[in-house]
Amino acid sequence: MITAIVHINAEVDKIPEVAQTIAEIDGVSEVYSITGEYDLLAMVRVTAYEEIAEVIPGRLNKVPGVLHTETHIAFRTYSRHDLDAAFSIGLGETD
Repeated sequence: MITAIVHINAEVDKIPEVAQTIAEIDGVSEVYSITGEYDLLAMVRVTAYEEIAEVIPGRLNKVPGVLHTETHIAFRTYSRHDLDAAFSIGLGETD
């Protein structure tokens, strides 16, 4: 699985509509309204790098109201869920 984190600037009066439209794109798993320099953050999860080109510049960037995007590709995923699962292996009670 390839994960891309996309920061998005949108027209201020269209942020909810832009977020909803982006959330409906295949490959987009989540969209967050955020504070700071960007208005939205989209998590894109695809199985091949070629799909990133289809999802981000091919569809996400073309959503009406999107002004600018900045994309970051994740090398590795660390999450509490993954870490808990990794450290719990073999730690069960024994008879």
